[in-house]
Amino acid sequence: MEMLLGVFSAFGLSASAGLNAYIPLFVIGVIAHYFPATLTLSQPFDTLANPWILILLGVLIIIEMVADKVPAVNHINDLIQTIVRPVAGAIVFAASAQVITDIHPILALACGVLMAGSVHVVKAAAVRPVVTATTGGAGNVPVSIAEDIVAFITSVFAIVIPIIMGIILIVLLSMALWWLWRHTDKAQTA
Repeated sequence: MEMLLGVFSAFGLSASAGLNAYIPLFVIGVIAHYFPATLTLSQPFDTLANPWILILLGVLIIIEMVADKVPAVNHINDLIQTIVRPVAGAIVFAASAQVITDIHPILALACGVLMAGSVHVVKAAAVRPVVTATTGGAGNVPVSIAEDIVAFITSVFAIVIPIIMGIILIVLLSMALWWLWRHTDKAQTA
């Protein structure tokens, strides 16, 4: 059961990295630094708990949050984050999975890249363009704020109550598969 919780935690953290690259890194670092009984990071991931790294991550969170709320800059930010978010997802997946499980580092990094990259692609290529087109750009700021809140809550839940994260991820995956099945079925009958 402990291994399953570690995997749920890792997937939840890497999914939140797809929304905001630095929030899950910061949450892991803060929890590992101030609550080492809850989360103890192994080498080299224990660097995330260093106070200087936490300050750097805090600054990067502020920069990303501001850039994501400014029209036109948010599209440039999403382009830059296409590389940063999957890398952050790989780091948080590997860092959190290694705490509880003995998942091979290459597999952990690959899972993190795929999870964070998938969430980022859905956000940047599907959700944001629709929000921009339907609201004339006015909906981008509230959606960005909601994404930051979801990334923070997901990161905390993934560490503190990973079973909830697992259930949420399974439900979301089921909904996505159902949606794909429905749309594929409609396309074949048309």
